[in-house]
Amino acid sequence: MSLRRPSWLVAVAVVSIGIPAGSEAFGHGVRVTIGDVASVVLILVAVFLLVTGHVEMPRAALSTFGPLVAGLGISTVCSPDIGSSLPGFVRTAQIFVLVPLAVVLLVRDRRDLAIVCSSLLALGLVEAVYGIWQSVTGNGASMGGENIRAVGTFGAVDVMAMSIVVGIAFLILTAFALSAPGRGLAALASALAGLCVLAVALALALSRGTWIALGAAAVLTLMIFNRWTAVKVLACCCALLLLTLAGAGGGAQAVVERSKSMAASISHPDQSVEDRYNLWAAALRIWQDHPVTGVGVKNFPAYRDAYAGIELSSGSETADPVNGYVRQPLLSPHNEYLLFLSEQGVVGFAGFAALFAMILAGLWKRRRVRDPFWLASVALTTFLLVNFVYADLGGPTCALIAVVLGIVACRAFEDVPSGQAVPGDAVPGDAASGRAVPEEART
Repeated sequence: MSLRRPSWLVAVAVVSIGIPAGSEAFGHGVRVTIGDVASVVLILVAVFLLVTGHVEMPRAALSTFGPLVAGLGISTVCSPDIGSSLPGFVRTAQIFVLVPLAVVLLVRDRRDLAIVCSSLLALGLVEAVYGIWQSVTGNGASMGGENIRAVGTFGAVDVMAMSIVVGIAFLILTAFALSAPGRGLAALASALAGLCVLAVALALALSRGTWIALGAAAVLTLMIFNRWTAVKVLACCCALLLLTLAGAGGGAQAVVERSKSMAASISHPDQSVEDRYNLWAAALRIWQDHPVTGVGVKNFPAYRDAYAGIELSSGSETADPVNGYVRQPLLSPHNEYLLFLSEQGVVGFAGFAALFAMILAGLWKRRRVRDPFWLASVALTTFLLVNFVYADLGGPTCALIAVVLGIVACRAFEDVPSGQAVPGDAVPGDAASGRAVPEEART
């Protein structure tokens, strides 16, 4: 963990996210986790390296993260309650600016990227195995009166956290599995075994939003890599799904019922989906009344009841053997886009949109279809953008998403000279132009 390879600090921060945290909240639902403390350490180390001249800030950083900081600052200053918005300012800056930039500065080359991606994969596999054990032994979160929902070390208090962690690991392993045939049969077999474990845990997590986001990201990744490969993989997945459903029972039966509820969520939504629709409607009404700068960061709960219908529940219910029964207040609209619009208006949302627009533009400019790091970055970005439709950030996954954004930004900012092959390319040449690479340019 010396200055020569500070990416190990990022890996340690990733692993620390899986350490169980307490359930106490500070202020309006703000919980400081071990992952948050580790992310602060990353920021301090990155600042030290920047000040001492060991690293340089990428030229694209200002145009990528600057608009979000500006919009966040304006909406905070214009907040009706600046005092309550200041913690939200710090939290949002931590997740979307400070930690991602720290990762960009600490991850210097492809070996560093491999170290961080390996830590994400290791965390996902550990959580997946533990989640499967929870579901099989009845030590998970409650679903339909049975403790069969896999939640990993995060518990029912953060019921969606495990599915997000495992989903991120699944996409990273998928990207590397696609390049595994060139690395040997053993590598491919190991990747497929890992994907099976992650897939089982994701199914037992019973998180519909994660399923949708993961499906969209995985299909897009396969289509980008090779359309014929995508058809074959999807056909195999459908066959395995049919075999699984044929012998469904216990936790598998819960997966079936949960899947059916996805199809009925439009015409006959359950209480959870109904509450989400009501929260979305409330957030839209708040934005319509405060279109420019919103009501201020962290102020959605204060305005929620005035704009929500009477159909909205007073809170969500969770239970597991560790935390027992917990009733949690609905502190956000469970949609990251609507959260930005309602709390920061078009000013804050413009900065948020600019962040992802610059990342997508960077990935497109530096596209290398055979590069597993590029494929993983595209998959992770897609996963986040789709998942933000059904969820917003909270709990221990905040620090994880911040690290993921940093990894994606690393690949989007990466300097790869035109015509130069990168490790992982199956065929020497420029993937964007199709030109062959001179022998002397290859490494």
